Amino acid sequence: MPVARKDHLDTLATSLLLACCLYWGFQQTLSKATITEVAPLYQAFWRFGLGTLVLLLWCHVRGIALYGVQEPVGAARAGLLAGLLFASEFVALFLAFKYTTASRATLFMYCSPFWVALVLPRFVKNERLNRVQWLGLVCAFFGVLLALGDGWRTDDAAHASAWRGDALALISGLGWGLTTCVLRASPLQHVRPEKQLLWQMGVTSLVLPVLSLLLGERWQLDFSAFAWSSLLIQGLIGAFGSYLVWMWMLTRYPATRMSVFVFLTPVFTLIIGALWLKEPVTATLLAALALVAGGIVLVNRKGIPAKAFT
Repeated sequence: MPVARKDHLDTLATSLLLACCLYWGFQQTLSKATITEVAPLYQAFWRFGLGTLVLLLWCHVRGIALYGVQEPVGAARAGLLAGLLFASEFVALFLAFKYTTASRATLFMYCSPFWVALVLPRFVKNERLNRVQWLGLVCAFFGVLLALGDGWRTDDAAHASAWRGDALALISGLGWGLTTCVLRASPLQHVRPEKQLLWQMGVTSLVLPVLSLLLGERWQLDFSAFAWSSLLIQGLIGAFGSYLVWMWMLTRYPATRMSVFVFLTPVFTLIIGALWLKEPVTATLLAALALVAGGIVLVNRKGIPAKAFT
């Protein structure tokens, strides 16, 4: 049964989005750090395989029916498409971590709101951004560029291969943006959030081990305590908890207004890096935070006609 949708983000949505972005900012650095011990796609397989198992257990305990339930025509095809796009997002992201820094990978991946803003209004008219909201999106993006500028100082060897990671991260962002569009513009939007998430994580859990083996990644279980902790955190909080919250919000709030919040994640990544890795917090970072916050305020302004920006 369709759920009531809101045309703005309320206090609950804003709080949940901030919590998700803060965690994702931490997780980006965590994933990058874990790659030294656990191969990229093998690590991603652990994240989503564990997340899928916990999601199935969650649905069983709560009595949420995932099978044998009548769904809208085309929901299964849309679910498979969303799963493949979701898989492409994380295959590209984890491979990007091999070639570029977490900050650069995060920046290019989190260009996904632009794909959402450009593609989704073609199918869902009430998702169109007006001129002021587009200005907010641009302000937030330039805030991220400003914040990450200090983190792009690497040695020549790193620059030589960084473009590969940047390109892969851009592909990751495209996969994320298109996944959001499928969730909002297809019959899948009328399916329970748990089922939407199961399609995405389940398909990804099937794709990742195949690609990992094809790439010749080493499979092992003799991880350190840090690596085991990382995999558990990524699977339980990341793949299960945070994505379930995100799916739930997509069924109730405008995707374009939600998507602008993702610009906070790269900024949180820099803040966490400063606290964890003792990196300096500069005036540039503070200015970037102001731009991101201002952009969010503009995108979420109420009472402005939703006229497409041309």
